[in-house]
Amino acid sequence: MSVLNGAISIVLGIAGGIAVGSGVIALILVLDMIPRLAQVTQSYDKTHWYEGALIGGSLLGTVADFWHWKMHGVMLLSPIVGLFCGVFIGLLAAALTEVLNVLPVLAKRLGMRSYLFGLLLAMILGKMTGSLFDFFIYQR
Repeated sequence: MSVLNGAISIVLGIAGGIAVGSGVIALILVLDMIPRLAQVTQSYDKTHWYEGALIGGSLLGTVADFWHWKMHGVMLLSPIVGLFCGVFIGLLAAALTEVLNVLPVLAKRLGMRSYLFGLLLAMILGKMTGSLFDFFIYQR
């Protein structure tokens, strides 16, 4: 019976990975993150590098997670990796906001058009405070 459980686990793991990976790629394609990044940086000729970096980073992260890679004694590298992760999340959030035009529509409907900068700042500070609370206090 353990062989059957192992086979089912493998099939479910592969199916879940395909589903999640397809969803992430579909989100990145729908949001046009790579063409928008190339437009903002005026580097259309480097688009294949952006695509390769996205695929390579995903592959490296998956392999590092599966094989439980650990880096000992490299405390200076953590802020750099955190910065790159933050930049990616920021790009993803900005692309999602830009595509959906969430903030202008929300500000117009709530009658807060003149407070749009404050609304954006409150969202950023709230997200940052929640993340710091989770990291430093809640997870202990």
